[in-house]
Amino acid sequence: MNQHQRVHSGEKPFKCDVCDKTFSRTDTLNKHQRVHTGEKPFKCDVCEKRFSQVFSLNTHQRLHTGEKPFKCDVCDQPFSQAGNLYKHKRIHTGEKPFKCDVCDKMFSEAANLNQHQRLHTGEKPFKCEKCNKTFSQVQNLNSHKRLHSREKLFKCDVCDQTFSQAPRLNKHQKMHTGEKPFKCYVCDKTFSRSDTLNKHQRVHTGEKPFKCDVCEKRFSQVFCLTIHQRLHTGEKPFKCDVCDQTFSQIGNMNKHKRMHTEEKPFKCDVCDKIFSKMLYLNRHQRIHTGNKPFKCDVCDQTFSQLSHLNRHHRKHTGEKPFKCDVCDKTFSYSSNLNEHQRIHKGEKPFKCEVCDKTFSQTGNLYKHQRIHTGEKPFKCHVCDKTFSQAGSLNQHQRVHTGH
Repeated sequence: MNQHQRVHSGEKPFKCDVCDKTFSRTDTLNKHQRVHTGEKPFKCDVCEKRFSQVFSLNTHQRLHTGEKPFKCDVCDQPFSQAGNLYKHKRIHTGEKPFKCDVCDKMFSEAANLNQHQRLHTGEKPFKCEKCNKTFSQVQNLNSHKRLHSREKLFKCDVCDQTFSQAPRLNKHQKMHTGEKPFKCYVCDKTFSRSDTLNKHQRVHTGEKPFKCDVCEKRFSQVFCLTIHQRLHTGEKPFKCDVCDQTFSQIGNMNKHKRMHTEEKPFKCDVCDKIFSKMLYLNRHQRIHTGNKPFKCDVCDQTFSQLSHLNRHHRKHTGEKPFKCDVCDKTFSYSSNLNEHQRIHKGEKPFKCEVCDKTFSQTGNLYKHQRIHTGEKPFKCHVCDKTFSQAGSLNQHQRVHTGH
């Protein structure tokens, strides 16, 4: 009777001597004190896990028995804990009792509110033990960990391809259905996902909402920012399991692995030549199409590859970026430097198959071979006399010019 009356009076005469919290009953105080002592007197007879309170043991034992005594009166879904039933019922009632004190957004569960508040605080308490990347939500950490473990739990029921993350599976499955319900209002391009549409629209708006906090460079997509930041941190989280070389991007690692497997998945539809990288296929296809998209802004000469344009530019600029570390002579092209360095090394890798004479440059070998073949490709335009070398023709032409 006295214990019950304290419910009405609010009297709490029993005090914890550790934290000074007060209670209306001695048995409630005793339960509380186990928080401080760490005592766990209640043991599960199946797995021997221990608990500080008997109701926690009872709840745990339902994992073993499969008992779900709490039933939703709307949809009949059963639950092992009353608390989980209460949370579930909010799906039917639409109740959202938990409110963010920053932006007033409402949530049906306290856990969802806590996750949301990290957007405002910037807190990222979940850390990857492999690469030290941090996350605001534990499920995001778990998804990230699969990048390291290469575990792929999610399987497509059409083609059996597996994925490390459920959103990637969902995105993939739309390839089979061909469904693209999201349409760009500017160019009418359609997309299978709304977030992909939102990213695409930044092409039209020029919006770059993601900023690097080191160099302030801005990006239209968060993954581009993440990749860029690795330039500053030096982080290379993707490791080749054959040679242990590390990479800052998973795509670069996958390309690298083809060196070991010799896989060449990209095939030319004209001549069936295969390539290890899409980039190489694109370059090759210009041979068939004749496409030369790279144009010199000085003389308008066009090239099929950017590297060829850059080499050509040096004719106009006179730039010679390749320097011999022995005599400091400079060259416009790395191939010319390599040829020159053979003079210092005495290296002569090019051999005449007739007389075994060796040369440091292929050009000199070709000139020499004309001695054996009798070829004379250089012709005087005055008297039609022919010569095996350009230098001999130049000397001869002085006979006609008088110089």
